[in-house]
Amino acid sequence: MPEGDTVFRAARLLDRSLSGRVLTRSDFRVPQHATADLSGATVTRSLSRGKHILTRTDTGFTVHTHLKMEGAWRVYRPGEKWQRPVSQVRLLLEAGDVTAVGFSLGIVELIETVDEDTVVGHLGPDLLGPDWDETEALRRLGEDPDRELIAALLDQRNLAGIGNMYAAELCFTSGIHPSRPVRDVDDLPRLVRRAKLMLETNSERAVQSTTGNLRPRERMWVYRRDKSPCRRCGTPIRVAMRGEPGRERAAYWCPSCQPAAEA
Repeated sequence: MPEGDTVFRAARLLDRSLSGRVLTRSDFRVPQHATADLSGATVTRSLSRGKHILTRTDTGFTVHTHLKMEGAWRVYRPGEKWQRPVSQVRLLLEAGDVTAVGFSLGIVELIETVDEDTVVGHLGPDLLGPDWDETEALRRLGEDPDRELIAALLDQRNLAGIGNMYAAELCFTSGIHPSRPVRDVDDLPRLVRRAKLMLETNSERAVQSTTGNLRPRERMWVYRRDKSPCRRCGTPIRVAMRGEPGRERAAYWCPSCQPAAEA
């Protein structure tokens, strides 16, 4: 699933492309909104909230979208070739010579703007949002000190924007095995600040990196590097499914740099 910085960039693209413009066409290719028509509405703003995107209009309605695993927003000018097939289009918003196309979106909803909290109100402080509150994020993370760190980081109710990749990289850079409990983190505020820095840095570039190296195969410390040598000690990186039943995710770690808790 895309990370928070990817969603932030998608929302920023929509905001820069559509805000202040009148929609000349809308095409919802999802059954529940197949007859909806936003033509004539002016887009007032697009913003991200964690991994959700809210595109507001002056009609009192907001388009709520979520990329899920394979979704993406692209903006085209007349004559530009679409990068993905028409069969993947779930939503099209056109404003004059600008066409915003949502491909393979996991969620497409049209809701009243006053009801936005029904879809994003459960989220914790957004690492890339104006509502960011480090104290509140730490409070939420600390409510269950026995919870596995990776599960706590992935829970969007604690802090919004961290996905599988950042969770793995944060555990590594903090020297904590992903299965260790939150209480084992010696400096949780530092970890949270590092998370914010990682997302902020990557929100300004198209290529994500946590190592600072933008070359292919050199961008991550452990994520998707199972069996590859650790960049610090040379020990092969391991991978396993971790998390609560039904919500397991692949966790990557170095068994030497991130030792498991003793039995």
